[in-house]
Amino acid sequence: MARTDTIDVNGDPMHVYVGVPAGAGPRPGVVVMVHGPGLDDFIRSRVESLADHGFIALAPDLFHRQPDDGTDTRTRVGRLLDRDIVADADATIAHLLSLGEERVGRLAVLGFCMGGRHAYLLAGARPAAWSAAGVFYGGNIMEPWGDGPAPFDLTERIDCPVLGIFGADDTNPSPDDVVKVERELTRLGKPHEFHVYDDAGHAFLNFSNAERYRPEQADDAWSKLIAFFERHLGADRRARIG
Repeated sequence: MARTDTIDVNGDPMHVYVGVPAGAGPRPGVVVMVHGPGLDDFIRSRVESLADHGFIALAPDLFHRQPDDGTDTRTRVGRLLDRDIVADADATIAHLLSLGEERVGRLAVLGFCMGGRHAYLLAGARPAAWSAAGVFYGGNIMEPWGDGPAPFDLTERIDCPVLGIFGADDTNPSPDDVVKVERELTRLGKPHEFHVYDDAGHAFLNFSNAERYRPEQADDAWSKLIAFFERHLGADRRARIG
């Protein structure tokens, strides 16, 4: 079952899209960090797919502090600050753990595009929360958004396995950026697996963008993500959305 809940973040209401598998718990949980377009059909589909595979999945609307006035995506993204992203994730985790219909097991964080950056940020900023992290073509990992360290600078604090999914034709993150992040994880002894797909650029999982979408690579990457989460979180393959 999928639904939209409204939760409180330091006095501000925030919508969270929630996917809950049918059947009894405990269930592992996944916090899904949105991409630039926000809480759209693509992100909802990822939440629903995760629930279909036995995970309780929640995607917070990171743009809840901004007016819905038709401002372009680039401007809206430019207003986001790391401290607010962490606060939104904290509130989402608290809501996930409070869900009455399921007992929640281990947690993972997952994100796409800017959400991939945020997943990496949260893996370092809240290391005790996660048993796994999934980073799909997260750009700007080396840059802070506002005051404080960049996600890359928090690599030493990461305490869970990281799955990285990237396109060989991407420019942000570029292939050099991907190598730099992977080398840092290796240097620090952090468990990880990275996959780089040929003939794929940024956002190649996003079926709503016909120019970027690569269905074969997308299906393979998503299968790898599900297997990675099942390995590190545990899930019931028989679960289906009720």
